[in-house]
Amino acid sequence: MTQPHDRLLIIDFGSQVTQLIARRLRELKVYCEIHPYQNVTDAFLSDFAPKAIIFSGGPDSVMREGSPRPPRAAYEIGVPILGICYGQQVMMQDLGGQVEAGEHATAEFGRAYVSPTETRDALLAGWFMDGSGREQVWMSHGDHVSEIAPGFEVLGTSPGAPFAITADPARQFYAVQFHPEVHHTPNGRTIYENFVRLAGFTGDWTMGAYRDEAIAKIRAQVGDKKVICGLSGGVDSSVAAVLIHEAIGDQLTCVFVDHGLLRLNEAQEVVSMFRDTYNIPLIHADESELFLGELDGQSDPETKRKIIGRLFIDVFQKHANDIEGAEFLAQGTLYPDVIESVSFSGGPSVTIKSHHNVGGLPEKMGLKLVEPLRELFKDEVRALGRELGLPESFIGRHPFPGPGLAIRCPGEITRPKLEILRKADAVYIDQIRKHGLYDEIWQAFVAILPVRTVGVMGDGRTYDYACALRAVNSVDGMTADYYPFTHDFLAETATRIINEVKGINRVTYDITSKPPGTIEWE
Repeated sequence: MTQPHDRLLIIDFGSQVTQLIARRLRELKVYCEIHPYQNVTDAFLSDFAPKAIIFSGGPDSVMREGSPRPPRAAYEIGVPILGICYGQQVMMQDLGGQVEAGEHATAEFGRAYVSPTETRDALLAGWFMDGSGREQVWMSHGDHVSEIAPGFEVLGTSPGAPFAITADPARQFYAVQFHPEVHHTPNGRTIYENFVRLAGFTGDWTMGAYRDEAIAKIRAQVGDKKVICGLSGGVDSSVAAVLIHEAIGDQLTCVFVDHGLLRLNEAQEVVSMFRDTYNIPLIHADESELFLGELDGQSDPETKRKIIGRLFIDVFQKHANDIEGAEFLAQGTLYPDVIESVSFSGGPSVTIKSHHNVGGLPEKMGLKLVEPLRELFKDEVRALGRELGLPESFIGRHPFPGPGLAIRCPGEITRPKLEILRKADAVYIDQIRKHGLYDEIWQAFVAILPVRTVGVMGDGRTYDYACALRAVNSVDGMTADYYPFTHDFLAETATRIINEVKGINRVTYDITSKPPGTIEWE
């Protein structure tokens, strides 16, 4: 399909934060795609026809034989290139410079400061403006450039990187040793703004454009076949369902699996919205006994996730068999799900936790995947939902995980614990709304802890569960900081939960950021 806008190609060399580059570019309304270096061949470049290219960072060393490289054609097609960290090193070595192994004096990990040279370039417009004569950046490199390639000039230096910023203005090749995409490079966005302006992008990619392209892709993929959509009731699967319904109408049937792990009154709300408001064909599969039965006695978080994922597949298969012509399964998979489950580059990476909706379907199911949100971040999904006309009250809902309350109930899951958790969570969210904080918080929930504590209520002794309140701020779910509630709010909320929820006698507040923690407890 011909693209109606200019495209930027991000060649991924395996960095854990490559997707954040895409986020920064999308904020600037620049259409971009991430492709692993192995897939970027001369033929690919010719077909993709990028207006500019970014080389990502990566964990490898350019001095290792067989280390990742872009195709030579990337340098020869005449478009601007920005190399980041490993991307800078590979650019320098490919074009005639030198890279040396890291030593104690030149390795940099964490916060560093870049100072300007006397050479000026439009790439750094808006930098070094605060009077300090330097910019804070985030470094993560052992190897370093020891000699720049012919034609390049030095624009900035740091204590461990004498060539921290380099440029060949004639060819519009730029390279930085630091990561401008991360939060810890406060003025990093400016680098991307300047680069895309120098490359001639006009900011023509919007959620309206994405919607039109996604609809066209869904129609091309599905044809006249039928699709079943795994509807959880959360924002992601709901936006996916409405988008697909707009593309193919009643060829879509939503399967809402009530696994018994939903929030208070959630099942009724989901069924009402999709059947009554959107008139989308919906199967309400109440499979709570199946799920809770198989989860009985299980306490390992990965085991619980895998059980839930397997049962989701089984339930979909059962209902798919009842829908004549169903050949596709639609899911609301997002980019962070994919990134956390496996490296986008296809290389080795640590699995933080498995996601029930990532990894493909067993061949026995006979369904192909439709994942129209797979390259979007959460805030982009919300923007798409607004474009599709979903109500703001729904679009603004906090994220809710596919495995539901199972991962907010560390240890064994029991029906009584789930009922306690639902009630406590409802009180907590009610408190947040009453204080006008809901829209300020990215995600908030209660976790019921696998521990019982002694308490005193009235003149009697209690031995009930402890719970943890969790509230975080985030942009895309990749990193998060806890929300700074006042002590008055926490005290009032704890009092309400203990008074109104039988089974809890102790309330704590989780102040762990991500990293090192995850947002959910499991």
